[in-house]
Amino acid sequence: MGQQQLLLIVLGAIVIGIAIVIGITLFSSDAVSSNRDAVVSDLNNLGAKAIQYYKKPASMGGGGNKFTGWTLPLELDTTANGNYTRTAAAQSVTIRGYGTEKAPNGNKIRHTATVTPTGITVVKNN
Repeated sequence: MGQQQLLLIVLGAIVIGIAIVIGITLFSSDAVSSNRDAVVSDLNNLGAKAIQYYKKPASMGGGGNKFTGWTLPLELDTTANGNYTRTAAAQSVTIRGYGTEKAPNGNKIRHTATVTPTGITVVKNN
């Protein structure tokens, strides 16, 4: 083989290696973004369930204008998207979501939803 052919083979291997690294990086960042969106979606879903409990009369198994008795549904406290915990007070609930993917800083994705009788506010922590 001539030097030109060897140079082309080495150059081709370098280009293929760079393409593989870029592909892995793009896939990883897309997975993190997708997990962030999924955790926010789950938090909104759980927040809606908490508001539903708040508005339902106590005689029908609801909170009767209080969040204090609301718990996370067993099938939704851990999902494919992450794990969720709640802290309930009389007029608000705080739901924390911990995603399955790691953010660029190395920590797991973590978002917090504050639920009040009038709405849901989600804060992205990382």
